[in-house]
Amino acid sequence: MKQDVTTEQYAAFGHVVAPHGRQIIESLDAAIALLGLERTTMAIVPSFPAALAVARASDLVALLPASFVNAQQSESVHSFELPVTTDGFTISQMWHPRLENDPVHRWFRQLVLDVCRRQVPF
Repeated sequence: MKQDVTTEQYAAFGHVVAPHGRQIIESLDAAIALLGLERTTMAIVPSFPAALAVARASDLVALLPASFVNAQQSESVHSFELPVTTDGFTISQMWHPRLENDPVHRWFRQLVLDVCRRQVPF
């Protein structure tokens, strides 16, 4: 279920954080700081599924990708857009140079790219 949340409300929540996406977290904290606000991290967990589990079992909020939350298709997830604008980020693929011309690896890299572009259109 989508809800609207103000920046003040968002900053007032306790937060559970998955360390992936450090760029976005830093951008989010900077945008909130410009408004004289600060978030409080109550828990750091190793993954997005763990962050969601902690948020569901508590009164904490978790910063999660919309594609991940939408895939959960659960009535118990209350989601909202961030109340501030953050910087964009880059998703990159990397591989060992010896795999550059491997046809199976090329196919797989293209498949990953296609799936990512469907999930987050450019």
